Amino acid sequence: MGSVGETLGRKLYLDANFFIYVLEESEPWTRPARSVSQALDRGECAAVTSELSLAECLVKPMASRRTEFIETYLAMLRDHRSISLVPITRDLLIDAARLRALSRIKLPDAIHAATALQSGCASFLTNDDRLNIPGIRMVRWHDLAFSPATE
Repeated sequence: MGSVGETLGRKLYLDANFFIYVLEESEPWTRPARSVSQALDRGECAAVTSELSLAECLVKPMASRRTEFIETYLAMLRDHRSISLVPITRDLLIDAARLRALSRIKLPDAIHAATALQSGCASFLTNDDRLNIPGIRMVRWHDLAFSPATE
């Protein structure tokens, strides 16, 4: 398999799983998540995520009062130069409702999908095998098999 940028395109959508996999070392996804993170750091590709990802990432650390994870998530989603954090707007919610009506996906998934589509992402990286969004290439974490040479 080629480089991360060749595999995923110049702009990809990341749902909350990416951040969780990188920070909390969720095996077996840590290595591919770090490969994506390194590609972002090298400028090989850029990424987009919704503010919804921030809320999804913070739930467990807040429930367990793990302030170091809370602070790291906030910094990761605020300070990463290659990841754009997109606000949830009225227009985005209207597009999410349209997607939900057409495909019957859950509202959080529809918000992620609408954000990816509005942002012009080439691919959507997810671990949700049920999620299919017309107009964007879905890439599953289990499909990523980057060799050490491409990391």
